Amino acid sequence: MSEPDARPALQERFLTLMSSSDETTAGTSIRLPENLREASSLATEMGYAVSLTELTVKGLRDVLEAISWRLVLDEHYKCHPQARPSLLEVAMAAAAIDGNRIVEQPELIERAAAWIADQHLDADADDVLWLATGMSLTQTAT
Repeated sequence: MSEPDARPALQERFLTLMSSSDETTAGTSIRLPENLREASSLATEMGYAVSLTELTVKGLRDVLEAISWRLVLDEHYKCHPQARPSLLEVAMAAAAIDGNRIVEQPELIERAAAWIADQHLDADADDVLWLATGMSLTQTAT
């Protein structure tokens, strides 16, 4: 990991590279799991991909784009901490996006989020939804 003082410069360079339209290529050698290499060959044969290179570049680009979004979002939250959604808000949104039936019981999600936030500092929305689902099952069983 780099020095903390170098991080902004590294982030800026990273975002500049990600937003570049330069398509200059460089040869590289990577080791792939055999099953992925063979699956990519079959995907190409079936007409779902042009080549292993295309699949590799797309996968790499997708992961790096997600990292760039994370960097931008982290910077936004640093400048505007009030904009960061609460654990409850994230859990409610995740339940709605996933079509989780627990979304119909917002009071359980709220109770679960309050308990999880108090007990586990590194909890995420999935933790909240698991607990809320468990709470709903215990209510149904009694």
